[in-house]
Amino acid sequence: MTIAAFVPALVAPEIDERGLAEAARSSSDAFAVLYRRYVGPVHAFAYRRSGSRDVAEEVTSATFERAWRAMPSFEWRGGGFKAWVFAIAARELAGWYRRDARSGNQRAQRALRLLHPGTDGIDDERLGVDDELAALRDALSTLPERYQEAISLRHLAGLDAEEAAAAMGCTKPALAVILHRATKALRRAIEGRRSRDEGN
Repeated sequence: MTIAAFVPALVAPEIDERGLAEAARSSSDAFAVLYRRYVGPVHAFAYRRSGSRDVAEEVTSATFERAWRAMPSFEWRGGGFKAWVFAIAARELAGWYRRDARSGNQRAQRALRLLHPGTDGIDDERLGVDDELAALRDALSTLPERYQEAISLRHLAGLDAEEAAAAMGCTKPALAVILHRATKALRRAIEGRRSRDEGN
């Protein structure tokens, strides 16, 4: 078998998704196929970022509602539909944290912590991991939105560098710089939170 015989199989998923995205600009049936393809990964991403099923469901719903409304103007770029929908999800998450912080209530803290009904059957090591995840989420929510988006897309959504850069509308080298700065800022935020906790 020649290499030419493998080419259609290698590019078919992108052509298939590109065709679906084009059709979804005016077809709810085509959009439904894309929705079914990405609703699970977007929900998992939102859950990993928030630690809350309620927040993940809210963000996932808002993401696909926004995507559906924007489909008529969707243009296929570098990372395609996948990068585009994850970028929407990252902005929805950042917006959720921003709105929640402005509200002045404790909902953000409740959503960021993985709550346990009690300590029965939960070992101290697991509680430590949960506390670390809560600290990470809390610190991430304090970063500028661009930094949150870069870290979320690259590390929590699992997009590769090219897809994450396309989702953010920048080049791979620019994404690398943003990620470097975002990671440093995240470390400082985590250390600041630990210092505050130790001071109390």
